[in-house]
Amino acid sequence: MNSKNDILFARAQASTPGGVNSPVRAFRSVGGTPRFITRAEGPHFWDADGKRYIDYIGSWGPAIVGHAHPDVIRAVQEAATHGLSFGAPTEAEILMAEEICRLLPSVEQVRLVSSGTEAAMSALRLARGATRRDKIVKFEGCYHGHADSLLVKAGSGLLTFGNPTSAGVPEDFARHTLVLDYNEPQQLEEVFRTMGDQIACVIVEPVAGNMNLVRATPEFLQTMRRVCSEHGAVLIFDEVMSGFRVGLGCAQGLYGITPDLTVLGKVIGGGMPVAAFGGRKDLMQHLAPLGPVYQAGTLSGNPVAVAAGMATMKLVQQPGFYENLGAQTNKLAEGLTAAAREAGVPFCADAVGGMFGLYFADSIPASYKAMMATDKDRFNRFFHAMLDLGVYLAPSAFEAGFVSAAHSDAVIAETVSAARQAFTRL
Repeated sequence: MNSKNDILFARAQASTPGGVNSPVRAFRSVGGTPRFITRAEGPHFWDADGKRYIDYIGSWGPAIVGHAHPDVIRAVQEAATHGLSFGAPTEAEILMAEEICRLLPSVEQVRLVSSGTEAAMSALRLARGATRRDKIVKFEGCYHGHADSLLVKAGSGLLTFGNPTSAGVPEDFARHTLVLDYNEPQQLEEVFRTMGDQIACVIVEPVAGNMNLVRATPEFLQTMRRVCSEHGAVLIFDEVMSGFRVGLGCAQGLYGITPDLTVLGKVIGGGMPVAAFGGRKDLMQHLAPLGPVYQAGTLSGNPVAVAAGMATMKLVQQPGFYENLGAQTNKLAEGLTAAAREAGVPFCADAVGGMFGLYFADSIPASYKAMMATDKDRFNRFFHAMLDLGVYLAPSAFEAGFVSAAHSDAVIAETVSAARQAFTRL
């Protein structure tokens, strides 16, 4: 008898390109049939066949308090009874903006949008409009959404402008994007020395989550802050993943670096489509209706979505929340590492707050190049072994994982026990 997942996937491919609405869901990287999810609660979700999985993607980060938390569900239900969308301002939008500004000292004003891509794209436009410069700097392995200027890979030589990584992106867009190596401060120094007066901004994931988990070094971020200040460029921290996920002060709080603009998403929506960009007031006031930089969105600040986000934001501020979350994530990383060592499998893991990375390598990667050198085939086999055992990891060797407050000691122990079997199979 065919799995319901197989049936749904075949059906989906007839009406949707690739059968999915976001590419990583298609399992192309790991092979096999994607699981179609029917419900979720706490640290678990269930697929169309009724199989339960321990979930380590958490909707790619937002489910930090666990799936279907009663407080979040209650807030959404209450907001929905008053109407789903108005196309006009609400007090809820003010409350969320005030909360973000209170928790992040670098953010003096903020604007709400509906997705991380939209927030990053808008922050870039704002930086270009405020500086009246065109060129931007990004880093290989960092993903900032699918806006045209950001779908660019490194060129063939050091400090070269990038080439489009997606059809439909004009080369004229890509030629304004300079792609450097992550964690290489010397390259930053060199590019600003040669063309600093042309660069509008530098955008970076201070804790990268889209080439698996890769931490920025303090020297890398400190150099970035200094050269941006010296040359009048805008420093943008893309904290869509790390924002309120690695700590209440986000990654910028952990590193003690003050960006000019911050891009947020995922956790601030609590599983609903909410994202934001904000920063210095003098920059934000370049936005329409005050200034010439246009940005708009019919569903920005949607009252039902904001209700989910605000309920989540209250929960993460409970005493000891991040200490407990970090402790559970570290238990997972340490348990997996020990299980691999017992089985004699080259493997390591890292964790920052509620994010973690798994690497089939002898040491934790610090760059895109190092991440690309890890054993992807072995990861794919491990992924499927864990899936068979009821543990759902990110279906790609290049994605970070996420732990929630609902991942108890028993859930972590069950995961590590499954991993012992999976490593043995490898």
